[in-house]
Amino acid sequence: MRYRHVLCLYPYPEDQAPGFGVFPPTGLEYIAAALKGHVDRISLVDLRHERSLQPARSLSEFIRRDVDLVCISLGWKARYQRICDYIRQLPTDRTLVVGGREATDNVEDVFEKCPNVDVIVRGEGEQIIQDLAGGRPWDQIRGLSYRREGQIVHNPNRPLQPIEDITPPDRSLRRSRYFPVLRGVRLLPVEFDTILGSRGCPYKCKFCTFSLNPLGQKREYVARSPESVVDEIQASRGKVIMFADDNLFLQPDRIERICDLLLERGIDKRYFANARIEVSRHPHVLDKAYRAGFRMLLIGIESTSDRILEQLGKGFTTAQVRDAFKVLRRFPFYYHGYFIYGNVGETEAEMMAIPEYARELGLHSLGLSRLRVDKFTPLRKVVESTPGYKISSHGYVYSNEFDRKRLRRIRNRIRNRFMFRQGQLGKTLATLRNFDVLTPRQISRVGVVVPVVVVNYIARRIRKAFVRLIRKLTPEDDQAPQKPSAK
Repeated sequence: MRYRHVLCLYPYPEDQAPGFGVFPPTGLEYIAAALKGHVDRISLVDLRHERSLQPARSLSEFIRRDVDLVCISLGWKARYQRICDYIRQLPTDRTLVVGGREATDNVEDVFEKCPNVDVIVRGEGEQIIQDLAGGRPWDQIRGLSYRREGQIVHNPNRPLQPIEDITPPDRSLRRSRYFPVLRGVRLLPVEFDTILGSRGCPYKCKFCTFSLNPLGQKREYVARSPESVVDEIQASRGKVIMFADDNLFLQPDRIERICDLLLERGIDKRYFANARIEVSRHPHVLDKAYRAGFRMLLIGIESTSDRILEQLGKGFTTAQVRDAFKVLRRFPFYYHGYFIYGNVGETEAEMMAIPEYARELGLHSLGLSRLRVDKFTPLRKVVESTPGYKISSHGYVYSNEFDRKRLRRIRNRIRNRFMFRQGQLGKTLATLRNFDVLTPRQISRVGVVVPVVVVNYIARRIRKAFVRLIRKLTPEDDQAPQKPSAK
């Protein structure tokens, strides 16, 4: 069967990051780009920006006009049940395909929850969707799961596709533009974009949920040519670009070539990128990266304890981190540090050492994550074999000593102790001036909006706590709804 009009749907009505949103659905955009030349028309719908289509009834009407193939991205554990409920309301007389990390990890469950779903794409989906759209018989498409005569059929896994064969996103398909938004408030009139310059990672961190896909396949590090990366940057309307690479600075010669091309072409944009502390071994690369427009480095530090770092397989010590930041602080980047709390055997004192350690390093902000292990994560066996520890249905790790509530309180204490002491918030806002994309007036707007959002957030928390207190103090009989009189 040849399909004429495909709808590529990002079904989340709001961003998954708590309160903050900015980035386009890059994975789905790769699927849309792969379909070019295989169908007559492609519609890319991001429900975060298409309020008129958010109700399932409205989207169903849109589909029934002339869409004959619907490709849906199911990539987040958050709101998984809610999105499955939404998918179930879509038309049953169109071919519905679901892909993404959560779809791959929960094939049978998605089929059960969504009886109208015909096909699930497992793993990387660019070649799979091309085969399907091109009319290849489903039983011949590797990486596909589908319904046949009331049964679920799982074809063999598909080998990972060479990166040079993967077409980058076509931004002309977008119906939306992407700006930084904090709890529904647009912070700045600066358009953001995401670019993927490489896939995979050569490191073997035992906690990592991205080094292996949900099928247990490890994507070894493969990189696009510097020229193709810079071509994509130049074609993007984004003024600020987030590199989605696990570690953009893995090959110093390659990132230096990217910087040279950016400088030669006079591309005046700003870039955020993930890095490891090893980048500090190449000060000349850091200097050139800053001159080329790189302004924020996001670095996985994970713990203040050498014992925990060894358990996680990070490959460095706290002393090496300190030495690395002695070099990094010579360059005026904005440094965002990632930490994991609730590790196996970690004490509360070790967790609460994060704020002071982060300030010592010179970090501007923190990313705090509960320990989480997926099906094939190497650390999972350690968790399962340690008495008192358990793994939730979403993969989060808890223990008899540190349950969900206690870990949440610890996270809040870490965040508050870091951000709201010793002028940290002012230092963070001051560093925004180095981005060179914000006018003084725009920086002032951030300085006004962020405290307002924080105050509103605190007010909501107080209101919820007050409601819970009232419920506890109110007798159950008074809370129960009154039945109408028989009269």
